[in-house]
Amino acid sequence: MFTRREYREPRRYRPEPSGPYWKQRGWQVSAAFLGVVVLLSGIVALTTDQDADGGRGSAPASEGPLSGTAALEDGRPAGCRTDDSDGDTLPSAPPDDVDWRTLDISRVPVSASAGPTLTQGPVWWCFAHTPAGAVLAAHIIPSQMSGPDWRTIAREQVVSGRGRDLFVFKRSTVQDDDSGAGAGSSSVASYAGFSVPAYSAGAATVELLLKTSQGYATTNVALRWSGGDWKVLPSDNGALHTPVKAVQGTNGHLLWGF
Repeated sequence: MFTRREYREPRRYRPEPSGPYWKQRGWQVSAAFLGVVVLLSGIVALTTDQDADGGRGSAPASEGPLSGTAALEDGRPAGCRTDDSDGDTLPSAPPDDVDWRTLDISRVPVSASAGPTLTQGPVWWCFAHTPAGAVLAAHIIPSQMSGPDWRTIAREQVVSGRGRDLFVFKRSTVQDDDSGAGAGSSSVASYAGFSVPAYSAGAATVELLLKTSQGYATTNVALRWSGGDWKVLPSDNGALHTPVKAVQGTNGHLLWGF
């Protein structure tokens, strides 16, 4: 006796995007959001026992303001002084003294009160030990990863561990380009505002509000207070921020107001 078989339509073939991944639309949008050229997951197949970038990513910096050998004065690297009187008070407005500067392919906010108050080579550092300081660090540190000095920034301003090793491995697959062409030469997003979903003296989560040609989007950056300054804490898969998602408006965020 024959049984009736349900007809199923053949699975249609869906071609993979062609061309280098940094020229694909999804890659360009995510990368241009933060000026980081290697944050999408899945661009490189990694095994759990792979040595990221030949071990260079986990090597401590031999010198630098936030390296393991840096001298600390009152818990801060030598020469770093900030006004931390706001403590853990969440900001109700952006700092009054915010200015905007070009950093690699991004325009980022800086503040004399919240930081970064010092530079050493390519490193913009010394952020206030406050929520406002964490906010500025969340904007600036990832934005430095599009330029040729990204290795120095990763060593100095990304928390060490497997997440950093994977970030370095992925980033090393992209050719350095001073013009930012690897992420699309035209910017498709800018920083519009922020919120601070979580904060303590040792850790913070900052949500960045991004304005694009199609509306608004958000992404979160995790930070840790380490070595006397704020550093980005990467995820286990090497991402410096959460996946970017579209939002309907600016509710719940403090706007930069430019």
